[in-house]
Amino acid sequence: MPASVSEESRWIDTPGDRLFSRCWAPAGETGERPRPPIVLFHDSLGCVELWRDFPQRLCQLTGRKVLAYDRLGFGQSDAYPGDLPIGFIRDEAERFFPLLLAGWGIERFVAFGHSVGGAMAATCAALYPQPCQALITESAQAFVEDRTRHGIQFAKQQFQAPGQMERLQRYHGDKAPWVLAAWTETWLSETFQPWTLESTVPSIDCPLLVLHGADDEYGSLLHPERIARLATARQRCLILENCHHVPHREAPEAILDAVHQHLQIDND
Repeated sequence: MPASVSEESRWIDTPGDRLFSRCWAPAGETGERPRPPIVLFHDSLGCVELWRDFPQRLCQLTGRKVLAYDRLGFGQSDAYPGDLPIGFIRDEAERFFPLLLAGWGIERFVAFGHSVGGAMAATCAALYPQPCQALITESAQAFVEDRTRHGIQFAKQQFQAPGQMERLQRYHGDKAPWVLAAWTETWLSETFQPWTLESTVPSIDCPLLVLHGADDEYGSLLHPERIARLATARQRCLILENCHHVPHREAPEAILDAVHQHLQIDND
């Protein structure tokens, strides 16, 4: 395991706006062809900072670079111009992800997405099958389930309590109200109800690891089952007992170990 990890932050230019990104690299990494880095896709209220120490630990354990970024409208990235479009999941993969890869000079990658970030990571794996070497989804949704809607409705009510919006502002600044609305109003809207992961991801052709908490308040076990069925290559579905929607925070050792094993098999 690398003794230390270096960090570098970088701004990624998009047409008219900038994205914030950060890379964790194993100290002393050498070789003309380093192993593909792990790219992290955050959840609906997430950002780089909310991954906390997980990217560093992932980098240390796997010996790979780990790259995270704030989607447009989130964290330190620029504000999103208007409402989040209904097709935002595929839009992220088509419009912004290639700019992130180009900004860091990445040719091959491993996609790791949490919650809606899992759907984005899967979409990137489907759209870019050659450079995507492996896919990991964590607590990802495959369709709009009543359980998902009920969980979001409950969270929306909780954010009306004193101090809750201020907590969100710590990470998103004055964009916090937009971030909350982008999550709740999109997923609760009638126009988003027909969405399914299968509509944009017909198959996943790289090695797939599906992680899901048995007690996830935003999605039943139907979601990992449907995601796993998309695999045409090696796949593993790991259900974590006594775990809710954020396994990498609730059971970090189990997640780190599973990801490490998943990436060790092919030894890119």
